[in-house]
Amino acid sequence: MLADGVRELDELGLWASWSSSGAARGAVGMEMGRLGFGRKVYYMGRSRRDRGVVPLLESVGVRLSSAKLIAPYVAAAGLPVLIQRVKVLKEMLFSSGDDAKLIGRNAKRMMANLSIPADDALQSTLSLFEKMEARHGGVSLLGHGDISFPYLIESFPMLLLCSEDNHLKPLTDFLESIGIPKLRIASILLLFPPIILSDVESDIKPRIHEWEKAGIEQEYIATMLLKYPWILSTTVKENYKQMVLFFNRRKISRTVLNVAVKSWPRVLGCSIKRMNTILELFDDLGISKKMVVLVITSSPQLMLRKPNEFLQVYNDSYSQLHSYAIWLNYLLEAGLFQKDVCSMIFRFSPLLGYSINLVMKPKLEFLLRTMKKPLKSIVEYPRYFSYSLEGKIKPRFFVLQNRNIDCSLTEIFAKNDELFAIEYLGIEGLLEKPLQSSKGG
Repeated sequence: MLADGVRELDELGLWASWSSSGAARGAVGMEMGRLGFGRKVYYMGRSRRDRGVVPLLESVGVRLSSAKLIAPYVAAAGLPVLIQRVKVLKEMLFSSGDDAKLIGRNAKRMMANLSIPADDALQSTLSLFEKMEARHGGVSLLGHGDISFPYLIESFPMLLLCSEDNHLKPLTDFLESIGIPKLRIASILLLFPPIILSDVESDIKPRIHEWEKAGIEQEYIATMLLKYPWILSTTVKENYKQMVLFFNRRKISRTVLNVAVKSWPRVLGCSIKRMNTILELFDDLGISKKMVVLVITSSPQLMLRKPNEFLQVYNDSYSQLHSYAIWLNYLLEAGLFQKDVCSMIFRFSPLLGYSINLVMKPKLEFLLRTMKKPLKSIVEYPRYFSYSLEGKIKPRFFVLQNRNIDCSLTEIFAKNDELFAIEYLGIEGLLEKPLQSSKGG
């Protein structure tokens, strides 16, 4: 390899004989032995027909056969540029501190749950994963740079032509701007490398906008990207459109589907055929439409189960589904619509575990009769039901009532005790006076 050759000549002190061979024409008038390591690599690379690209690729673990195929496509960039791009790519993808185990686990799940045809970008990604699966450790090592980087370059050699300033930085800046934490960007790129090759303005932004037009808010798109980067695949987006039509035929609202994909976006990789099999199984088991909606919104991962797996889950939790049915009917009879209940579950899923008589009913009655709040307020802030009626809800409400202050549920309960006291009891002024007097003393 090129770097090893430079080190060997350094250690043996043989630069004079190498230069006299005529190989270092680009360094006329220079003594190679006095140059820095990087310049030695550069000049030695220039002396080769492949301009040093093959040894460079070999040095990062790319197989010789693959390196020879890749070199003609990227050699024009020049060896110094390619060396820098290898460094930048490695830093961008493997030095963020993101959990390598989590990346590998997500890759396995995404592969296992895909039952739709793959477009070119998705097929290339699957090809990368399959190459890694063929070696010991498999795709679980995707987040380990020394192991996965050679496979990445073999599958996507054009990554070496991506400019840091004109391509890579705008990409990472955009992902941060839509709410992706900087330390999590690498996981998205590794799980769907074609994103790196995509143009932000002409490719990625339009795809994000398509999800917004479908009714998915941008804040949820960021979460979906972290869980399932394949939402930027044209195949997955097309499958979503087919799912909407399928749900319409079943007379199930798009809102129900959107709640499901927000919380469990891997369901987007589920084929209509498999989904229909599960829904037909629901029918055979006598599960009502209301219950189907509840299952889809609260446990969308069940749609990805095989029929025999679903039956096992169903048999293990039948009593639980019965409890869910009672819970759902209570809220519907209280005056909420199905879409409202779906929204509440998505915003605060622990609701499903609350007792109607001990938790839901007394708190809802206090909200409507004493607090005089509209029913829609619990749709906007379902976490209201998580607070103690006697320990928090009543005390805070009566404090505000005595002061003739009207607030939303979020304004009343989302603050901790200290912030609530400062904002509504004027405690801040009382706390400042001693501090001021002590300064004066």
